[in-house]
Amino acid sequence: MSVSQLDLVALNTYLSHSANSIGQITDYKKFTGGQSNPTFLLSTASGSFVLRRQPPGKLLKSAHAVDREYRVIEALQGSSVPVPAVHHLCRDTEVLGSMFYIMEYVSGDIFWDAALKDIPDNQTRADMYDNMNQVLANLHDVDIAAAGLEDFGKPGNYFERQVERWTQQYRASETSNQPSMEDLMDYLKQNLPADDGQVSLVHGDFRLDNMMFSAQRTINAVLDWELSTLGHPYADLAYQCMQLRLPANLPQAPGLGGLDRSALGIPTEQEYIAKYCQRRNLADIERWPFYLAFSFFRLAAIIQGVVKRAQDGNASSDKAKELGTMVGPLADMALQIIRKE
Repeated sequence: MSVSQLDLVALNTYLSHSANSIGQITDYKKFTGGQSNPTFLLSTASGSFVLRRQPPGKLLKSAHAVDREYRVIEALQGSSVPVPAVHHLCRDTEVLGSMFYIMEYVSGDIFWDAALKDIPDNQTRADMYDNMNQVLANLHDVDIAAAGLEDFGKPGNYFERQVERWTQQYRASETSNQPSMEDLMDYLKQNLPADDGQVSLVHGDFRLDNMMFSAQRTINAVLDWELSTLGHPYADLAYQCMQLRLPANLPQAPGLGGLDRSALGIPTEQEYIAKYCQRRNLADIERWPFYLAFSFFRLAAIIQGVVKRAQDGNASSDKAKELGTMVGPLADMALQIIRKE
């Protein structure tokens, strides 16, 4: 069975005795977009639900951890970080061929274009970016102990661990030599910031297209928690700013590179960072180029993993192979930031 299909007979048999409140699934469809964990809309007599599963086949170590996704979403129920309600986690890979969980279906809109061209006015765009900023600050202020997430990450220098982890992931999925990636990895290893003791719950992929916006254009669900962990809050902030620096002409999830933000009502990077720091009572952020460069590196490593899965025949999107051309340019952009800033 392909990555875009579910065995409804097996799934309904399992749910009938393990999560019967969900009801009998009568139909499903796979959501388009996204490259990691296949996600499906389920139709049942009880309403609509969302199933998110690991892709089938051999997976990189620690990748596609839907059980961690389930845990953190469950921990954030009732918090100031909007998340869907979760209903059931299945660790038994015999049911569908991989782990999966089922959560609430939240209605709303996802915006892939950072310029928010579908939004008719500047004030709404400004408010949406301010809402993202507030939610990010709220996330990083979550009381880890009260949420039961004290063991959700490892102690020590977060960026040191992350550079090592994503270097290993990149090596495990490398399909061709990328000189700029080699230069970037060397820079990151040689310029690690000292551990300043900041530890927060981090999303790991905090960006516009992982937010569900209501009709009032406020965030009613933060999605895709696969990369969440305990880590340094600047990683999330830099990752979102990295996305906003990407070229505006990308075919998927275009950024704001080359656009006049003020003409769109969207804050500058400096304004966005200042508002975040104000909300969290922080001083200015030092070593900002490193955090940005790390974000480009990690995105490139993630994309390389998608390319490798496509090569192996178990990627979640048929566009995965096309992404291979982005790895080198992402590394080049990081190197330009390092040299310039």
